[in-house]
Amino acid sequence: MKQITPTELSAWLKDAGRAAPVLLDVREPVEFAHCAIPGSIPMPMASVPARMQELEPDAEIVVICHHGGRSMQVAMFLERQGFSNLINLAGGVAQWAAQVDPSMPQY
Repeated sequence: MKQITPTELSAWLKDAGRAAPVLLDVREPVEFAHCAIPGSIPMPMASVPARMQELEPDAEIVVICHHGGRSMQVAMFLERQGFSNLINLAGGVAQWAAQVDPSMPQY
């Protein structure tokens, strides 16, 4: 499974010459409401099997959670379902706050 660091993702999102990935946040609604990377799509982990048809199987998708564990599980699940361009955000929003956006609320 591919991984991306928060600083690498930040650079990608700022690169006007590169299409932005889908930012799939698999945390629970209360977590997403507390903090989220701008542009993220909320899809709690438990809802992914029922909602995965909302995602394009060939799109570049960065899967996000709090620390990177749940997102890795979801990315591996989607890969088994035929999705081909999945990337796990290493360290999740916790590392995003630490490395990219220190103003982001943490929990």
